[in-house]
Amino acid sequence: MLNNLFTSLPADPAQEHFDELLARPGLSIERIVSHGQASPPGFWYDQPRGEWVLLLSGSAGLRLAHEPCERRLTPGDFVEIPAHCRHRVEWTDSTQATVWLAVHFGDG
Repeated sequence: MLNNLFTSLPADPAQEHFDELLARPGLSIERIVSHGQASPPGFWYDQPRGEWVLLLSGSAGLRLAHEPCERRLTPGDFVEIPAHCRHRVEWTDSTQATVWLAVHFGDG
């Protein structure tokens, strides 16, 4: 069981890792660890549930389809992404682990 978000970080930087921390009806919380990963070219997430993400370490570029520019996230930055808001990860830090806390909520 994961008891600290910064322990047991995955050693394989070639893949993005997702760890479910809590799941309840209408709510799930996960840790995401990225090492330079990004959304594939032309791909946009369009999720049926809302998502609130907090960047804990590293950095990332997050793009919401309705905004003209990407948001540059650094530790402590958070974003609420409404259900069906098209979004993508433009980049994540390739020199250190980018650790996210993602809260998915609502029916979907």
